[in-house]
Amino acid sequence: MTDEFAHEQHGRHEHGRHERGPVLALVGATGAVGTTMIEIIDARENVPWSEIRLVASPRSAGKVLRVRGQDVTVQALAPEVFDGVDVALFDVPDEVSAQWAPIAAERGAVAVDNSGAFRMDPDVPLVVPEVNAEKAAERPKGIISNPNCTTLSMMAAMGALHREFGLEALVVASYQAASGAGQGGIDRLYAELAALADKPVGVRGGDVAAALAAAGLDPADSPFPAPLALNVVPWAGSLKDDGWSSEELKVRNEARKILGIPDLKVSATCVRVPVVTTHSLAVHATFSREVSVEAARKVLAEQPSIVLRDDPAAGQWPTPADAVGADPTWVGRIRQALDFPNTLELFVCGDNLRKGAALNTYEIAETVAISL
Repeated sequence: MTDEFAHEQHGRHEHGRHERGPVLALVGATGAVGTTMIEIIDARENVPWSEIRLVASPRSAGKVLRVRGQDVTVQALAPEVFDGVDVALFDVPDEVSAQWAPIAAERGAVAVDNSGAFRMDPDVPLVVPEVNAEKAAERPKGIISNPNCTTLSMMAAMGALHREFGLEALVVASYQAASGAGQGGIDRLYAELAALADKPVGVRGGDVAAALAAAGLDPADSPFPAPLALNVVPWAGSLKDDGWSSEELKVRNEARKILGIPDLKVSATCVRVPVVTTHSLAVHATFSREVSVEAARKVLAEQPSIVLRDDPAAGQWPTPADAVGADPTWVGRIRQALDFPNTLELFVCGDNLRKGAALNTYEIAETVAISL
């Protein structure tokens, strides 16, 4: 077969595939985020995909999962599973994405990666469709990265406000759910809560750590550096220079990249709280242009992916219990800072397994599909 003929045949194959719709592969289909991804795909009224392939580790291969009313057999991760695939979603650990996303791209797929492997690569766009959808087309490596779930929880709101008022600085305190540490974090929180259910802890003379030890819960088996039940832990991530955690630096670096403000001033303190799912953030945002609470509310209320819940007199504000299982970002407690000009205080909640991970990754995939 001549190169010219092969190119012609490949062109016909590509034309036929796009006529019937692009092909999607979901890598990590059996994990926590992958399962949420399937739920999101099932809930869509319409999807652009002519085929959805489920991919996981060899130990999960052969499982049958239901997707959009059809039984789909999980395939083992291998180079050939990406043949004919247009978009490959990766919901796997960093080291797996680092190895396999480039392989998917070499096979002709656009790799959309939910891990941290490529987020700060200058040749890989970091995309939140409500904020910078145009960046999805700028992918010299064939890879698009999904931001960290903490950063994502505030990006719909910050992107909208930045477009209107010009963001200059962010000071953020996060309140991060146990599920941010994976299924192990969820299991540990439930185990701790069960162990403490009938114990007089949290009052003078009550020792949470001792009660957990008495229940056989070894601190070495926990993904958290301190007891989480009936407690808050001012730490998420790994230790970096000068006492900062990796999670705090992600908020700074990713916010700059997503918003396109390389010199944005950002300071974050990340805290783990005894909530199963949904990250919350208290945000102190300073703008270059004059901003008012009324103007900010108007901007936020117009965003289709934001629920504005902001009536303190009526006890109306966002909580994780409101946002869990929902796609939008919930925003409230909007106040004009008393001592800082052009500055707003607000509280934001977002489901870290949906918009913070699976949903945004999937929305990137649909953004790409439109251009295929």
